[in-house]
Amino acid sequence: MTRIKQQAVQFTALETAQLVEVQADDRPLDAQEVTGRTLKTLISSGTELACYQGQLCNTTFPMQPGYAAVFQIKEIGGDVTAFKPGDLAFCMGPHRSFQRAAQQDALQLPPGLPPEVAVFARLMGVSMSTLTTTTARPPAIVLVSGLGPVGHLAAKIFHRCGYEVIAVDPIDSRRALLKNSGIERVFPRVPLDDSSIAKQVALVVECSGHEQALLDACNVVMKRGEVAMVGVPWSRKTNLPAHELLYSIFHNYVVLRSGWEWEVPRFPLDFQTGSIHGNFAAALKWLAEGSVSIEGLYEAASPHDAQQVYQNLLHTRSDQLAVVLDWEAV
Repeated sequence: MTRIKQQAVQFTALETAQLVEVQADDRPLDAQEVTGRTLKTLISSGTELACYQGQLCNTTFPMQPGYAAVFQIKEIGGDVTAFKPGDLAFCMGPHRSFQRAAQQDALQLPPGLPPEVAVFARLMGVSMSTLTTTTARPPAIVLVSGLGPVGHLAAKIFHRCGYEVIAVDPIDSRRALLKNSGIERVFPRVPLDDSSIAKQVALVVECSGHEQALLDACNVVMKRGEVAMVGVPWSRKTNLPAHELLYSIFHNYVVLRSGWEWEVPRFPLDFQTGSIHGNFAAALKWLAEGSVSIEGLYEAASPHDAQQVYQNLLHTRSDQLAVVLDWEAV
């Protein structure tokens, strides 16, 4: 019997992305599983580009990237109650023409939310873990450092939740994009000489992974202020002495910690505040109601053009921060 083929974007070699045919997963559905045709997937320009360049120690080729997908449900398992065929669902799925997920790992899209918008719930979840765990409370000052897609969304999330948001990025276009969304205090560098900001910041959400940005963050926070390292330090950017960072942490009483999103449990637990699943649900709601906007943040592309898309992201050739792959014509 001929097995059904599907298509997927894979990294087939270092800095090489291709749309390839893959075998369909034709196992019978488990009682709690759903499956369906992919509509949109979102490229993560952080983790995926690191894999694309072989910067992760466990990168082997070929590999299957992607962890943000919206699909239309075609079949459901016998015990599925949250979905029916035809529903639109979000999941942490790969760049592949068909998705298969456990019912608990998928979320139904709010009515009217476009799939190309819904996929951004995945990147919103990255900084929402810091929102869940921080001791800073509105209307405290939060500084977001690095305005790539994760940082851009972080600034909007904390602003939506009532914090006074300040943002920093050296790239003009990134600053302009955020300012156009209504966040006015956006700077090319951390304003350490501004007395209304320096030593007044309760939390820095550091999204660049750059050593100098981290040192500046430690110097700008108030005593006992938090610095959450959301941006992964994929590679060394400077020759900054460790002593400068240690001195700042010690003398400023800085609470420096990882901003790893998986510090939060995947699903709600007793005696534990927040969850990844709950954050995704909130992100979808905020996107649907328009309280977090992604206008001007992305461009659409075909999976057939995957190699050009990843090269453009790698070499910052696009005016947009993110790319949504459109699987409906594949």
